[in-house]
Amino acid sequence: MAAILFTTILALSALYVPQPLLPVLSVEFGVARETAALLTTITFIPLSLAPLFYGVLLETVSALRMLRLAVLLLALTEGLMFFIEPFAGLMALRLVQGLLIPAMLTSLMTYISQITAKSDIARAMAWYIAATILGGFAGRAFSGLIASLLHWRFSFLFLGFALLVAWFWLGRIADAGSVRVARPNFKAIGEVLTDPMVRTAYAMVFCFFLAFAAMMNYLPFRLTELSPNADEFRIGLAYSGYLMGIVVSLNAVRIHKRCGGAERAMIGGLVFFILALLVMAVPQVAALVCGMFLLCGASFLTHATATGYLNRHTSQYKGVVNGLYVAFYYGGGAVGSYLPGYVYKGFGWSGFIAVLIAVLVVALLLAVHLSRIAALLRADLNAADQ
Repeated sequence: MAAILFTTILALSALYVPQPLLPVLSVEFGVARETAALLTTITFIPLSLAPLFYGVLLETVSALRMLRLAVLLLALTEGLMFFIEPFAGLMALRLVQGLLIPAMLTSLMTYISQITAKSDIARAMAWYIAATILGGFAGRAFSGLIASLLHWRFSFLFLGFALLVAWFWLGRIADAGSVRVARPNFKAIGEVLTDPMVRTAYAMVFCFFLAFAAMMNYLPFRLTELSPNADEFRIGLAYSGYLMGIVVSLNAVRIHKRCGGAERAMIGGLVFFILALLVMAVPQVAALVCGMFLLCGASFLTHATATGYLNRHTSQYKGVVNGLYVAFYYGGGAVGSYLPGYVYKGFGWSGFIAVLIAVLVVALLLAVHLSRIAALLRADLNAADQ
């Protein structure tokens, strides 16, 4: 499990490495901040589409085999980021990485669900989410630190070496099962989406990660507006709120019990997410940093709960279920990491916050609807048992 968690950390680090560097890259390459933000957006786009294929592929192909290949290729692309000069070249490499990272994430989630007993899936997914949170923080914090000490290109080079270590380590763990000889069944996607609980959960995930990705991508620009001392290292440290997400994710099962169920935990998480945005509307660096702790705790409680919830609810097509989850999650990220930037440009930070709150209200309504569907389903099951 250690190799799986280490690889998860690196996958998310690779996804978010450019974020604290965006103001510097905007100046160095002479591009607008919305264009610089595309270094994240262009990776989210294939992240939202590729899992639909990878999830089906994992019904027939070994998750560990696909994971090792994706890790090796990602390591090579990170190394190339050190040498490529034009901004368009960086964009092209980030697009390729966007095809590889979902292969890793879908494989990782599927492998964990295969090797874990159903009764322990919620706890295992909580550890997985904690690793993704640590990866998101580490990728931003270390890239900012390395860029401050050396140069921003070394952030990608060091990550490439770490991915090679992960590739060797994964070669030493046991596979979850033999490859099944069968043609990928794309109809499985339709079958999964016929479930109203699954559809509602996916829509909720899309909305809440749209808001989260928007905040994460434009936070560096807001910091540089509020403080002339906001260099790459300080911007990276501003993401320290991610550490609250780790605490929340590892205690997600306990929180569910305190809240009276997973559905109520997700509703509570979204309410606190909205409160965090209100705090971050205050024009002070301290408000941004404090709001990040509340925002990350709320967001990752919802995320950790949703992944375990779906894997417990579904008993077949695990690869497809997890692939679709990643697709909807990062589909929201693709929209959120780019389009709200135009709201920020046209209406300022207050307008930006207002739009994100509106999106989260939609997510909250979907969570309430999900709770009602689950209650009706439980009532029907109880009636059938009697």
